[in-house]
Amino acid sequence: MTAEETGPPTPAATEPATDVAPDQGLRDARRMDSWSIAWMFLALVVWGWFAFLMLADYGPESDGRARCRGPLIGPLSESPLCESALREWPALLGILALAVLTTVIAAATMVYAKVLSRLDRRDAPGEQPPRG
Repeated sequence: MTAEETGPPTPAATEPATDVAPDQGLRDARRMDSWSIAWMFLALVVWGWFAFLMLADYGPESDGRARCRGPLIGPLSESPLCESALREWPALLGILALAVLTTVIAAATMVYAKVLSRLDRRDAPGEQPPRG
């Protein structure tokens, strides 16, 4: 054994070999942020659809106004003209469940994107994480 073999390891030998590019974490965070924005818009669309179905009048018009009232605006009409599959409570509750689900997914992806960006900033070489 020579002195070179028994000496301290060189700095290049102590660094872990990674196959991941240094900006891979930042790309992942941006991609998840884009997904969270897409889920947020989808959640807003579903909530708007739910609000429209609950509040808007529908059906044939008489005297310049729709004959059937929205489920939250007025009492349900017994007229056969006012029967609509989307204005019945099981369908409305299904749309409400879909709106809640998309909202939860949007919130989860937003939190995940923020965590990824913070982890990427913390793992960046030569930078110290903010204290506080």
